[in-house]
Amino acid sequence: MNHYATQWIEDWCQDNGWTDWFIERSKYWAFPPNAVMPMPIPTSALRSIKREKGFCLEEQAWGFSAVFSALLGAVIGYWLASPMPLVAAFAYCAVVAAQLEDEEV
Repeated sequence: MNHYATQWIEDWCQDNGWTDWFIERSKYWAFPPNAVMPMPIPTSALRSIKREKGFCLEEQAWGFSAVFSALLGAVIGYWLASPMPLVAAFAYCAVVAAQLEDEEV
């Protein structure tokens, strides 16, 4: 899952003089000013982008789907008088929460 919108990374690269950014194995790389070899975009810069911008649209969609599945599981579980829909919703929410974790920490 991409934790940063492409526009956020492009804006940061333009503001700091980095060029030709790309993603490899969930890491963002770019060419620093006057460099011939790409380097990972600094983690501190990515954290400041995340603090400033919050969740990207993909993360928001996953979060809303988790909340919706929990509510739907609760309603269906009540209607069926069974805890299994709620258990399935909990499992889905656990997977979504794991995906929302930032790998760079």
